Amino acid sequence: HHNISRDANVPQKTYHYYHPETKGLNFSGLMDDVKNSPEGSFFLLHACAHNPTGVDPTDEQWREISQLSSEFSFQANKHFAFFDMAYQGFASGDPARDAKSIRIFLEDGHHIGISQSYAKNMGLYGQRVGCLSVLCEDEKQAVTVKSQLLQLARPMYSNQPLHGAQIVSTILGDPELKSLWLKEVKIMADRIIGMRTTLRESLEKLGSPLSWEHVTKQIGMFCYSGLTPKQVDRLTSEYHIYMTRNGRISMAGVTTGNVGYLANAIHEVTKSSNYLYANKTGG
Repeated sequence: HHNISRDANVPQKTYHYYHPETKGLNFSGLMDDVKNSPEGSFFLLHACAHNPTGVDPTDEQWREISQLSSEFSFQANKHFAFFDMAYQGFASGDPARDAKSIRIFLEDGHHIGISQSYAKNMGLYGQRVGCLSVLCEDEKQAVTVKSQLLQLARPMYSNQPLHGAQIVSTILGDPELKSLWLKEVKIMADRIIGMRTTLRESLEKLGSPLSWEHVTKQIGMFCYSGLTPKQVDRLTSEYHIYMTRNGRISMAGVTTGNVGYLANAIHEVTKSSNYLYANKTGG
């Protein structure tokens, strides 16, 4: 996201999101940034299964962010909300449930943009297939917006590849295939949720003095573990376990076969610590 903004010569700022001490959402900081941002700001939001933190706002918090009656609402300040939805279905296991944040904004009358990816939830990562949606006021505005998007697409890729899009269209257009896909998405999400529980329980059984509650409170493919860069480096050099140096674990790579090894390694590199600290992240 930062690279896209930079290369498009669009000035960018980060807003508060992650709270290192609670390993949860810094909601008050986020709201302050919304209130204090210039009128007409463009906000990039993750619809669900936030990357990298695994921390999602609650439905009530999404309503508060969106709330029309608020003096400092998105609507009042003429902000534009653009939702990145790369992991739909990988939070709760229900793609419709994972789109709740978007529906809240729509119910409140916002004009929003949405970027959906089918890379993960349909296994089409190499196809780079997704869907860009922009809600417009009327048909006239929709024609104008589409013409601008086509002008942007023409020099970048001109005509998009069809294979991935046709796979998605076939699955979503066939009730039987769609039903099977929904079941499989839930299986994948439930497996990740199960690995979170097992990882936390394994660390607790090892006698870790630290709280690992955040592992199961967070959601989606990624866990912001709270491990420091130094601890991550030890995991790499001593145990051949690899993750980004901000402590982000890809939960999709945790299995029944390696979760015990992972828990033991994390315990070894953290057992002399009283606290875990994580790097701040901008949304």
